[in-house]
This record gives sequence, C-alpha cells and structure tokens, in this order.
Amino acid sequence: MRQKKNKFFTFVFSLLPGAGHMFMGFMKIGVSLMSAFFLIIFIASWLNIGPLLFILPILWFYSFFDCINKYYSSDEEFAQYEDTFLFSLDSIMKNCGFIFKKQGLYAGILLIIFGVYLILNNIMLSLWNYIPEDIYRFIRGITRVFPQFVIGIVIILIGIRLIAVKKEECDRDV
Repeated sequence: MRQKKNKFFTFVFSLLPGAGHMFMGFMKIGVSLMSAFFLIIFIASWLNIGPLLFILPILWFYSFFDCINKYYSSDEEFAQYEDTFLFSLDSIMKNCGFIFKKQGLYAGILLIIFGVYLILNNIMLSLWNYIPEDIYRFIRGITRVFPQFVIGIVIILIGIRLIAVKKEECDRDV
C-alpha cells in the first residue's frame, strides 16, 4: 500500500532517481526512473558518448521534484496517483511499430551486426601478438568506434522516421 512516509527519508531517497518513488510505494515509476538513469550512464560510458550525459540532470530533477511534489500533495491527491511505468511496452510498440512490422527484420540485422562485432573484437584480443602492429591498430580502431557508428545510424533512421510520420500527420490534417 502506498502511503506518505517519513519526510527526512523521503528527501534522502529522492536524491537517487526512482528511490524516493519506490520508498513511497510507487514501484513501477521508481524502477522506470532508476533504470533510465543508469541505462543512460551505461550507454554513454560504453559507447563513449559524453553528450548523452546531459540528459541525466533533467532526469534527476524530474525524479526529485516529482517525488517531493507527490509527498507534499494532499492525502486525496496522493491516493489518486497511479503507479505506471515511465515507458510501457505498448507505447513503444505503437510508436516504433515500423521496426516490428517486418517481423523483426531490422532487429535481426542489428543483432547479427553486433554479434559479428563481438566475435571480431574477441578474435582481435586473442591475435594481437600474431599480426603486424599497424594492421592490429587499424582493425582495433575500427572496432572501437563501431558501436558508436551503428547507434548513430540507428538514431538517424529513427529521426528520419519520426519526421516522416509527422509530415504524414500534417499532410492528413491539411
């Protein structure tokens, strides 16, 4: 059961995105916020995309102030808050349906590409003593930036798709 808890502990837990929500009983939104926060950190560090970290303060402030606002709401308002996931699978399927229309073709291609990348990366680590240094550095340089390259292409394709969908909506409204 969700209920207002100790003011001090609510404040302390709200300093970590999602933890304050979970402390007050909003498990779905809490897990969503915490997962998004740490997923952004993981992706930014794994792919070496520092500018992605600029999203973190926005997510942190949203989580903090949403938790504090829920705590200071009246008892009637507090009881009416719904505990929903930040991103539901239904909304993702609806908004990204173009990816799933071809029965996972794009997801399958992406998985194959990343599988080849992982194999090549591990082979390179094993063979670095046996191949010339120039060739090793060249291949290692490619494998180091490969995930960023693929994610960049995916982001561009999603952006193009979002623009096309918006253009279709605008054309229908006219």
